[in-house]
Amino acid sequence: MSLKTQYNTELIKKISTQPGVYLMKSRGGKVLYVGKAKNLRQRVRQYFAKNADGRFMVPYLISQVQSIETILVSSEKEALLLENNLIKKYQPKYNVLLKDDKSYIALQINNKHQWPMVKIVRYRGQPKKGALYFGPYTSAGAARMTLDLINKVFPLRQCSDQELKRRTRPCILHGMKRCCAPCVNLCTKEEYDQHVKQVIQFLKGQNRELIKDLNALMQKYSDCLEFEKAQDMFVTIRQIEKTIEKQYVDKPLGVDTDSLAIYREGDEVTLCQLLFRGGKMMGSSNFQFQNIAQDDEAIYLSFIMQHYQGSENIPKEILLPIKCKGASETSEILSEDQPRKVKILAPSRGEKLSLVKLAQKNAKASYTKEKDETLIREKTLVELQEKLRLTRYPRRIECFDNSHIAGDEPVSSMVAFTDGQKDSKRYRKYKIKSHHDKADDYASMKEVLTRRYKRAKIEDDLPDLIIVDGGKGHLNIARRVLADLDISIVDIIGVAKDEGRHDRGVTSEQVFIPNVKDPIIFKQHSRVLFLLQQIRDEAHRSAISFHRKRRSKKTIKSELDKIPGIGIKKRNALLKHFGSVKKIKEASLEDLKSVPEVTQGNAEKIHQYLMDPSRKE
Repeated sequence: MSLKTQYNTELIKKISTQPGVYLMKSRGGKVLYVGKAKNLRQRVRQYFAKNADGRFMVPYLISQVQSIETILVSSEKEALLLENNLIKKYQPKYNVLLKDDKSYIALQINNKHQWPMVKIVRYRGQPKKGALYFGPYTSAGAARMTLDLINKVFPLRQCSDQELKRRTRPCILHGMKRCCAPCVNLCTKEEYDQHVKQVIQFLKGQNRELIKDLNALMQKYSDCLEFEKAQDMFVTIRQIEKTIEKQYVDKPLGVDTDSLAIYREGDEVTLCQLLFRGGKMMGSSNFQFQNIAQDDEAIYLSFIMQHYQGSENIPKEILLPIKCKGASETSEILSEDQPRKVKILAPSRGEKLSLVKLAQKNAKASYTKEKDETLIREKTLVELQEKLRLTRYPRRIECFDNSHIAGDEPVSSMVAFTDGQKDSKRYRKYKIKSHHDKADDYASMKEVLTRRYKRAKIEDDLPDLIIVDGGKGHLNIARRVLADLDISIVDIIGVAKDEGRHDRGVTSEQVFIPNVKDPIIFKQHSRVLFLLQQIRDEAHRSAISFHRKRRSKKTIKSELDKIPGIGIKKRNALLKHFGSVKKIKEASLEDLKSVPEVTQGNAEKIHQYLMDPSRKE
């Protein structure tokens, strides 16, 4: 019996009228939905009143609810904070939730370092504090283009911390006037910090202020008869002005602004975020949600809290299509660690309204594109089922590949695709444990398949289709493994390896299916062929990557563990400091002495051992 049928007026009357948060739970105590309210009793009553709540997913939510827990707070602001924390903690099915596994791309300036540099980084959730981040960028390509421009215009270092310490003379970048060579003190700290300030201005879109400062600096150099430096400033100014001419979209707004809008059909929601910095559109992000029981106001405020709270780069204004109750409290929370108040606005006219309409247009376009891509993937999987005579619709596919060199460090990798897309959470990597001939691909495949599906059968976690990288021999091994495990509901195919990859022009793959002598050959531009190649290539990439990592660890262990007095702790300290055995070999005695955990005696032994010409590499 659901809560809807047993809930009555007396129970609702027991709920407080104060502000707070309510948690709707299933029979097993799992939190299905978290909401906040200024008046808890009134808000909960709306869920059970006839036709009181028209949200598409509410009936499905209420049919699963068995209990409601309430937590009282002293203000709406506290309710907003608590709701956000509980959503992150319980990850309810019917709330908007920004997944922490989403990877963002940004440019990072390690401004705490003596000689800061700019580099591309990936991060999940919110970026770590202690550095400046600019982004997120819509793609690694966009971030790379920006970084390349910075490296051409501003002479900051591009080398690693280890290389910076080791260098005794300027590199070629200094000769190209792309680095001011702080490694050998060819610039002062004040000069370098000035370059860093200019980069930050550039990344913040403060181009007018930047050009004004550079013009003043050029004039100063000219007055001091430092004409070479003045010429360098002139070139920099012209490069920045040329870049400004190519900016994406120029709006008269002069403040950093994000424009948000959602498009929804039924239980599916697409939220578009447009980013404007210094009046220019710098990029956009789209977020897809399903099974959402929140109304539009709750979606906007929940997204804003999850996306912006704790961030160091919150825009001055966040524009929304509708006014939201709780916007002022949300604004207060976001403004706490900011130099000025963060405004959450719902413009009704002017340029700001046009930015909101632009976000709405993009949200609908993104939803349509996502649905079209989903439909294409579904058609491809249906065609895959028909062409390969599968008994089940291949919603989840698992693919295996082995990797070794002459039997050394044999490994295997399993990749998973769900609904035609990579499902990296389900990836698995295996070290071959059996004592057979390590170069025996069939024996390795048998071991890995047995380990994977013995466990999957117990956990009721079987895929719809298994792909083995290989021909008929590998396919027969897989069939025997499933027969031994008494698994008959999973389809199996083999995709024969080719010397090249499909993206290099090779498309003549051979697909083997059980009880059919000849392989199936797909047309060159077949969607099914492309999907199979994509899955096979991903399994191959994963296996090769894991094998290289294993061999690298083995090499590191064999190289450093032979040195007397160097144990695991000191070995790890050396690798953390230098990054690789190759760089340890290149290090001077003084560099080795600077490593934490390594004594002078250790450093001398390491240097003597690695520099010994009689030692075999």
